[in-house]
Amino acid sequence: MNSASSERLLNVVDVEATCWPGSPPPGAVSEIIEIGLTVVDLSTAERVERHRILVRPARSVVSGFCTELTGLTQDEVDGGLPFGEACRLLAAEHASGARPWASWGDYDRHQFTRQCGATRTPYPFGRRHTNAKAVFTEVHGLRKRPGMAQALGLAGLPLEGRHHRGEDDAWNIAALVLHLAGRDGWPAE
Repeated sequence: MNSASSERLLNVVDVEATCWPGSPPPGAVSEIIEIGLTVVDLSTAERVERHRILVRPARSVVSGFCTELTGLTQDEVDGGLPFGEACRLLAAEHASGARPWASWGDYDRHQFTRQCGATRTPYPFGRRHTNAKAVFTEVHGLRKRPGMAQALGLAGLPLEGRHHRGEDDAWNIAALVLHLAGRDGWPAE
């Protein structure tokens, strides 16, 4: 890959975290259990890589509500990496500290910030984050920020895979990023 092309790579990230229908049980906190990552080459307008990192929670368990929403089970995430190792993997294998990244809204960025702070784990991303939901809202002249599935419908794109599965959501968000770039709406780095 030439350097001009590599400078146009973008990591699109979507996380799933432990969740409950109401407040967390006593002593539990919401923790990342899956990191979905799709690499987009903005210079060729292609989704070029798709990754999934399962993360083993340390201070919570996967509730029935969470399994119903995400499809992820406690047994499945028990085989995942500890959070610190997952962050090191993002940096080492996906250039997360050097490459710009995007997510649908700010939840993912804030969840990493909170969890890195709570676990004293170095934050794996650089400063160049784009809130794809905000960009989509502006480019489409909407008053309300749509959810990812609604945005796909507005853009005339299919929902691929399972909604609320990090790997699939990152893939779909990447399609929305390419849709925005095709309309000259994606911010230049």
